[in-house]
Order: sequence, then structure tokens, then C-alpha cells
Amino acid sequence: MKTALSLFATLLASCSIGLAQKPADKATSIDKAKVESYLRRLEAWPSIITVKIDDPKPAADMPEFNELDVHLSYNQQHLDQTYYMSPDGQKIFKGDIYDLNSSPFQANLDKIKTDKQPAYGAADAPVSLVVFGDFECPYCKEEAGTLRQNIPATFPGKVRVYFLDFPLESIHPWAREAAIAGRCIYRQSEDAFWKYHDWIYEHQTEINPDNYNAKLTEWAQSAGVDAVQLGRCIDSKATGDEVNRTEAMGHALGVDGTPTLYLNGRKLMDQYAQWGTLQQLIALEIDQQAKLKEDEEKCCTLPSPSIIKK
Repeated sequence: MKTALSLFATLLASCSIGLAQKPADKATSIDKAKVESYLRRLEAWPSIITVKIDDPKPAADMPEFNELDVHLSYNQQHLDQTYYMSPDGQKIFKGDIYDLNSSPFQANLDKIKTDKQPAYGAADAPVSLVVFGDFECPYCKEEAGTLRQNIPATFPGKVRVYFLDFPLESIHPWAREAAIAGRCIYRQSEDAFWKYHDWIYEHQTEINPDNYNAKLTEWAQSAGVDAVQLGRCIDSKATGDEVNRTEAMGHALGVDGTPTLYLNGRKLMDQYAQWGTLQQLIALEIDQQAKLKEDEEKCCTLPSPSIIKK
């Protein structure tokens, strides 16, 4: 579900420019008020959006320029944007940078950490699908049902799906509580987490802030989850930091709505996350991974002795 922040943050089209020959030896001191005023006009950010601009720093992936990180916030929602600035601080642009020697989605892959996250599918699958979800989001409910039904049946052993919490607290009053509870259940059993995941989306429309705890307790008892241990975990918010971690990961990636999917690092939203299109993209990625593996083996494996010319 889109947030109010994403409606205001109009993306600046990527632009191509010639790179300066001289690297930026050090970050440039800038007039942040002037930069903020310019960006507000460019991106159509209204006054209700809070803007925080970091000091410029040499760009690691493009040393001819400085990197400028800009942080937007509105009603407990956050969005991070990265711009590039000329060494003299007078030119600014935004766009994606690609290294032909690595994945075109390497920047995303470097930010996505799937350790200790609930997952289903083969651990050695060539394709990973990371889902940033919100248990109260109706679009997430639809997406979750689609993935759970179609991924294992259509691509057995080929896709591993990870679920990362990204509760939109400003519009979903029980989403964070549900995320914390889900992580508590995951601590008991990964299988139990997926039962919870499926149950909460199936009954999403019946749940509200007043009855959530009662329904959760009833479900836990029927599902064989230790309700006492679960209650202690929830009351102490023992898994709050785990939810914070996936939220921070999402913000670093520029996630501003749910569900947001990453297919081997490729960001997918809206129509690209619908099953017909997603199925084609997964099949394409499986073929691409097979080709990359084949090329790698050709590159780095000696020919079989049986075909060595004498």
C-alpha cells in the first residue's frame, strides 16, 4: 500500500552526463538550505515533508563525484534518497549506477540481509524472492496468497521466498504488534511462523486492535504454539529490535509501500508483482542464473582429460 510520502516524492528521471576526469578529493561544503529549497521545488515536496540533508561525502562507486544522502519523513514514514553532486557543489543529479562486472542489482543485494529471516523453498535455490510485508495490508494479503499457492507448485526447488517485516504504523494500527508477535513465533518454530503468516492474512478482515490479542491467543492454542512463552515475548517486546532491523533495511532500499518484492535484487512493485508478470520474470531469472553458471564453468573448469588433444 502506498504511503502519503510516496505520493509527494516524485522521482527525478535518470540522466546521463560526462564524467569529470579529476576525482573529487574531498567532500564539498554546501548550502543545505539552498539545496533543500531546490530539491523541494524539483521533487514537489510540500512543507509537511521533513527533509534532512547529510554532509556530502566522496562517492565510493563514482569517485569523480560526491554523494549526498537526503532523508525524508512524514507521519512516522521515512524515505531515503541519494543524489550525486559535482565537486564544486553546483551540479546535482540522481540515477542508478551500474558496474558491468557485477549484477545490475548489486546495490540492492548489498543491502538485503536474509539471515535469521523466515523463508520457504530450497536453501540452494538459484532465485531468491524477498518480500517486505505488512500483516494488516490488504495488498500484502493478496500477494501472500498468490506466492504461497504458486511458487512451490510452479518452481519447485528453484525459488526461496523470504518474509521481512515492514509495518506501516501510520495507517495500520495493529501491524507492528502483529510483526513483533510473528517474530516471537518464529523464535519458537519456523513452521509455526508460516502457519501464523497464513492464518493472519486469511483472517485479516476479522482482526482489529481490540480483538487482536484474544484471536492470537486462540490461534496459538489451536496451532500448538506455547502461548505462555509467546505472551511473555510479546509483553517484553523482545523481538522489537528484529522488526526495527528489517524496517531500517527497507528504508535503506527506498521501500515506501507494501508489498515490495526483490527478485534476486530486482525491485518489483505494483503490476510487476502480479503473478503473470512475476512468473515470467522468475523464469527469466532462472534461465539467466543457469547461463551464468554455465559461463562460469566454461571459464574456470579445465576440459575433461578424455578430450584433451595429444
